[in-house]
Amino acid sequence: MSGDGETVAALGRRMAAALAADGVPTPGLDARLLLAAALGCEPGELLARGDEAVAPEALAAATGMLARRRAGEPVSRILGRREFWSLDFHLSAETLVPRPDTETVVEAALAACPERGATLRILDLGIGSGALLAALLSERPAAFGIGVDRAEGAARTARDNLRRAGLGGRSAVIVGDWAGSLSGVFDLVVSNPPYIPRADLDGLDPEVRDHDPRLALDGGVDGLDAYRALAAALPGLLAPGGVAVLELGIGQAAAVAGLLAAAGLPPEGSPRCDLGGIPRALVARRPAAPADDTCGNCSGDA
Repeated sequence: MSGDGETVAALGRRMAAALAADGVPTPGLDARLLLAAALGCEPGELLARGDEAVAPEALAAATGMLARRRAGEPVSRILGRREFWSLDFHLSAETLVPRPDTETVVEAALAACPERGATLRILDLGIGSGALLAALLSERPAAFGIGVDRAEGAARTARDNLRRAGLGGRSAVIVGDWAGSLSGVFDLVVSNPPYIPRADLDGLDPEVRDHDPRLALDGGVDGLDAYRALAAALPGLLAPGGVAVLELGIGQAAAVAGLLAAAGLPPEGSPRCDLGGIPRALVARRPAAPADDTCGNCSGDA
């Protein structure tokens, strides 16, 4: 790209045209996001700056980001950030990009624990960027959460994101392998575990296959390895009446429900579907102690 004296509007049109020619599904949106980042402004400011000449350093930045997008790198990876549940999350090489489908897990967890002021003890297994735990803590201001991740870089990123969201005082993030480094029980356990069958990894969309961490995708031969580990750990992690909410891969609902039921955690009702109608979040509850109807913090139907 060249463009001495090129205006913001002209550069935006040229970027969008290049992306459209490459078959990018949302060329206009992608161009606006990248151009705004290159200019150091919000996308909504581009229209007002349309006649402004683009400085050489901003043009160089836009050119570099456009080349990365044309090579198949997702916009979120290029920008190093992604919005989830109206919160902003920084990304790193060891974190997945938070996706709208995962908001279904948040919705299911909030429905299962509907009391806004509940003093919940929340655990996020495989915390990644921290999106799930931050979303839940933002909606339950009396709750405290712990996140665990096997990847040190992911744990560091999650910790930083929770602090940026003003949630550092109500959260802790540790490096560990699932529940191996934990003691105590929790009212709510959530997880978006690796669930892609290993043989399917190479056939994933290149934006996922080439840019998301393999450790966070690989669910083993049948995609269920992480769920087996979770089903074994959850009975010892959940308080009486406590709730577990797990994200599901496509077609995994029955198998995961069977694993949880065999562990003494029968799922509550049908899985909650995402906006595409795919069963995405499965809710299971540990039976309450005989003298209690619920754990006192998590009550309600998902």
